Amino acid sequence: MRIAFLGSSEFAVPALQALVDAGHDVVAVYTRAPKPAGRGQQERKTPVHQLAERLGLSVRTPKTLKTNEEAAAFKALDLDAAVVVSYGHILTRPFLDAPVLGCINIHGSLLPRWRGAAPIHRAILAGDAETGVTTMRMDEGLDTGPMLLAERTPISAADTAETVHDRLAAMGATLIVSTLDGLMRRSIDPTPQPDEGATYAHKLGKEEGVLDWRRSAAELERKVRAFHPWPGTSFTYNGESIKVLGATLALAAGAPGTVTIGRDGFPVIACGVGGLRLLKLQRPGKSAQAADTFLRGFALPAGTVLPSPAVLSPPA
Repeated sequence: MRIAFLGSSEFAVPALQALVDAGHDVVAVYTRAPKPAGRGQQERKTPVHQLAERLGLSVRTPKTLKTNEEAAAFKALDLDAAVVVSYGHILTRPFLDAPVLGCINIHGSLLPRWRGAAPIHRAILAGDAETGVTTMRMDEGLDTGPMLLAERTPISAADTAETVHDRLAAMGATLIVSTLDGLMRRSIDPTPQPDEGATYAHKLGKEEGVLDWRRSAAELERKVRAFHPWPGTSFTYNGESIKVLGATLALAAGAPGTVTIGRDGFPVIACGVGGLRLLKLQRPGKSAQAADTFLRGFALPAGTVLPSPAVLSPPA
């Protein structure tokens, strides 16, 4: 098929590679424009941009798609289909209508659950037993278009946003090839999304990563996994923001935030219900350490009561 690929993040990279490997004619790759990053503030190309250049594909980086010129240029590509994965720009109606088979999106959830910007994180945070990827034909709504194919995967107690992200990215790459094949053969019937079960995955904010010890330990343990590696979770002690990079559930007594030290040297923090055993911690500007090693260079005495945010955080 003659297609355009619209994507930016690491999640989209396996899909672009899979489409090229499957023999599709990727005539243009649309991605976010390079932007300053790192200490030197040098312009950095998106992961999709970097792969497209290695594959010798034509790359376009418009700052907006809301111009007649961009719409005309897209239509002139004479596409069979467009594949959209974690792109970052809203597609207007002229873009959606230009390809013969429409614009096909890979979404990191089992639609209609977790439409929106952060489906992987929200699924883990909510304690979902499974998630998956869904391909859909895009409309002007937010992840509301008719569904084409889906694949499921369990969320284990050890999964983080990072591990689920990587798994779903690989699954999505396989699924988009199957989806385009099915559309070519007319063996796929688009299915409208039901209203029942629809939820919205709001964009993450760094402020959400502050641990509120008044919440249950189960909620906080899920948050540590859901927010790894970004935006991360943390607590404040002696004026420092300490990152929590790993945690498990434990028994604990005392007011929320009360610190005890286990026989193994790892700290356990009392929560609204149960306790959270901290496994891996990091101070600002320092390397991450196992929590028992961390405490040898950072005093966190038993009996300390760690603060919670001034306002009770919302439930997971």
